[in-house]
Amino acid sequence: LDSLKDIRDSIEYSNFTDVLQTIVDDIEGGKTFSLALAEHPNIFDKVYITLVRVGEETGNLSEVLRDLGEAIRWQDELASHTKKIMIYPVIVSAVVIGVVSFLMMYLMPQLLPFIKNIGSDIPLHTKVLVSISNAFVDYWYLIFSLPIILYVAVVVMANNSMKVRYLIDKLKLKVWLVGPLASKIKLARFANYFAMMYSSGITVLDALGISENMVDNLVLEDSISKAKTSIAEGSQISESFERIGVFPSMIVRMLKVGEDTGAMDEALLNVSYFYNREVKEYIDKLEPALMPALTIFLGGLMLWIMLAVLGPVYDAVSSIKL
Repeated sequence: LDSLKDIRDSIEYSNFTDVLQTIVDDIEGGKTFSLALAEHPNIFDKVYITLVRVGEETGNLSEVLRDLGEAIRWQDELASHTKKIMIYPVIVSAVVIGVVSFLMMYLMPQLLPFIKNIGSDIPLHTKVLVSISNAFVDYWYLIFSLPIILYVAVVVMANNSMKVRYLIDKLKLKVWLVGPLASKIKLARFANYFAMMYSSGITVLDALGISENMVDNLVLEDSISKAKTSIAEGSQISESFERIGVFPSMIVRMLKVGEDTGAMDEALLNVSYFYNREVKEYIDKLEPALMPALTIFLGGLMLWIMLAVLGPVYDAVSSIKL
């Protein structure tokens, strides 16, 4: 209670201040810490509350809270680092969209009569540019609204159909550049929380049941559910995960090592450490690769537009005989 009150009084007033006050009141009214947290599911998720309850029951609440703090800190650092490296691509993409829209909707319509009156043959790449410009001028409202419409349609279909959501989640794990990163992040989170729950005294089946809601991906959820069913039927943990064929061989090997040594939590923490390191290395490599790739793309796009516009002019001028 003293710790919660100190935290409440040390932060600036916000909605979370009222939440802490409510938790303090609930505990003073006779509720346990985990039950008081459970009254605020939008802030404290199921994994958080379950681990706190296990910490209360086993007397290891301080260790559980420390592990939760480390897990949340890692997620926050990862999100912050990811946002940092995405600033440049977002700015470049916005510039590209703005420049192309200006050229297609304003500049090209003004240059088009001049290009047609030159008299020389219009090259193919110029004809393509003219067609794109005409499409922008005539259907600009569709071009700019279509991505939003598609996104909303996909979200609605995913919410109404489990098959569509399953296909989208499967695509998220395989899409180029982003898929491997998302897969490693989810597997690292799964291994980390599974190790925390196991070391806190939660049974393997209960830990897997909680982990299903934690990975936030139907493909991985379905795989964990199948593994849990197989383990409940008597199969070994490593064999169950290997039979599914979704989880990497390293996770299967570390699970086997954990079964053989009796130190499943340590094996899973090693898996989590490995994936955490891979995620950071992947992001560090992605940042220097994105900048030149986007620069080359922008330069190539501008070069094509300039050649398409100035090419016919140059051909007309070069054909004049003095």
